Amino acid sequence: MGDIWLVAGGFVQWSCADRWGKIALSFVVVATVIPLVRYILVLRMLGAAVLVSALAMPVWALETARIQIIGGGETLRADLRAASLLAAIADAPNAPQAVDVIAAANADYGRLLRVLYAGGYFGAVIRIQLDGRDADQISPFNTPDIVRRAQVRVETGRPYRFGNVAISPLAPGTELPEDFKPGAIARGPKLQEALDAAVLAWRRAGRAKVSIAGQNVVADHPSRRLDADVRLNPGAVIAFGQLRQAGSSTVRPRRIEQIAGLPTGARYSPDTLDDVARRLRRTGTFSSVTLSEADELSPDNLMDVTVDLTDAKPRKLGFGAELSSFEGVRLSGYWLHRNFFGGAERLRFDAEISGIGGQSGGIDYDIAARLERPAVFGPDTNVFTFLELGYEDEPSYETRTGNIGLGVSRIFGRRLQGDASAAFRFSETRDVFGTRGFSIFALPGNLEWDNRDQALKPTTGAFAALGVTPFINLDGTGAGANVNLDLRGYRDLAPGGGVVLAGRAQVGATFGPNLANVPPEFLYYSGGGGSVRGQPYQSLGISQGSGRQSGGTGFLGASTELRLDLENGFGVVGFADAGFIGDTDFSTNNGDWHAGAGLGLRYDTGLGPIRVDLAVPVAGRTGQGMQLYIGIGQAF
Repeated sequence: MGDIWLVAGGFVQWSCADRWGKIALSFVVVATVIPLVRYILVLRMLGAAVLVSALAMPVWALETARIQIIGGGETLRADLRAASLLAAIADAPNAPQAVDVIAAANADYGRLLRVLYAGGYFGAVIRIQLDGRDADQISPFNTPDIVRRAQVRVETGRPYRFGNVAISPLAPGTELPEDFKPGAIARGPKLQEALDAAVLAWRRAGRAKVSIAGQNVVADHPSRRLDADVRLNPGAVIAFGQLRQAGSSTVRPRRIEQIAGLPTGARYSPDTLDDVARRLRRTGTFSSVTLSEADELSPDNLMDVTVDLTDAKPRKLGFGAELSSFEGVRLSGYWLHRNFFGGAERLRFDAEISGIGGQSGGIDYDIAARLERPAVFGPDTNVFTFLELGYEDEPSYETRTGNIGLGVSRIFGRRLQGDASAAFRFSETRDVFGTRGFSIFALPGNLEWDNRDQALKPTTGAFAALGVTPFINLDGTGAGANVNLDLRGYRDLAPGGGVVLAGRAQVGATFGPNLANVPPEFLYYSGGGGSVRGQPYQSLGISQGSGRQSGGTGFLGASTELRLDLENGFGVVGFADAGFIGDTDFSTNNGDWHAGAGLGLRYDTGLGPIRVDLAVPVAGRTGQGMQLYIGIGQAF
């Protein structure tokens, strides 16, 4: 009797009663069936993969995108093109999908309209078509698979002008924008600026709850005129209530109130609120400070203020490094605690090692500690104490110093601050005058005025610092004073700070004892990264014969830089420095001067530029060859 086998979907009948014949037939059939089944499975898998790929493959679109602007000036046209999302995705390296094109087209209506209103064009016509269909008529539930052509057409028309414009009532002394008047181009932001100015003036007059009572803004299309009538409700004069705290902080609530200095009972002013926030931020204890005014007033028109604080991490560790071809490597580091006793006290330790591998004497060491407590004698007055220890092995002297003192610092305004302290200074010095010891009582005082737009990379403004330190030698060798003046100015020669001219002038003088009785920290040298680049470190002083020199009692320094920003954060700098060291006065009969110049490269890290300078001497007898300086931050 024959056996029946299933082979690739069909039947084969085999008549063989022999067992070995059946076994042989089985091997033949298995060898035939398995490859066929495997082949079928592979084909099915490939088909499924192709199907999935086809379903997942995006439909690329937008072969052309044309933006046609009729009317308007070049500035308006550039602003419209910059605002268009269709223009942006058309220039993208990857072709957009159809849904992206449709979404961009619908968003362009509002984006282009805002630009037109800002320019005073209230009667413009915007038409956006995708493959000949108006984009706003394409249903989101029936979008095309492919969009090949996009066309944006903007007819700007003529700009509108202000007709009858009024904001009333106005607080005494209110200054509205100059262009907010009849006949001026009716730019949308000007109306908002005028309203903001009017509201701010009332708030500065103590009317914290000033509100808009009514407004009527009408665009007259035939005459291309915009009329605006806004009525304000100034409200009552309001005084500050209590400072309320939201959330929690590791700083004690009483200390937060003392630091903030909110004047409860005083007439409201937004500038006072700015001062409160600024005081809290400058402690460094808080990473976030937010002030909010209470919606409800007390019966006697007192308004509470809520402060929401987020603590910064209490401890901070930092490092720095500088390199000079002559001075060697300078390494520095600090450890900071922002809230040492729970009252926003700042405890900071600094350490510095300099002169590593340099040619400017030996290695110098400095360590310092400073503890500062804010808001001791009022919210703007801090108290601090400090301790400093140092060792300097310089080309002209070797000294060990100690300095301990107590002082106060005061914020006089947003641009002016100062400090004064009493200090004892002890030093042991070995120089051209021999080995000497000094015990000094000093009263150092400093004033700083800062009008720069930013401290790390200024482009405009000025900075001035004055330091005066009267001192008396406790060993009876005399009394005197040390005076230092540092002036810096910055001017932006191109829009956006791309080309900046920077200048610096320094004056230093020590009056009183003769040169042999003045400690080294009150004497001056010139040369190196902090004074004259291109000249060796402390290469210029007062000659004392036999090839030896000391510092001088007078110093004049001048520096200028032309800073040019390049792309991707890079910049180049050309600079020139000059310095003068004198004894008893600033005449060339009692001193000498030198100068250097060079080129530098800057890379902006966001936290401050990395500085690389190459400089050579251009005048004087103190140096030769090229000097290299690497550091963080601008030279000044």
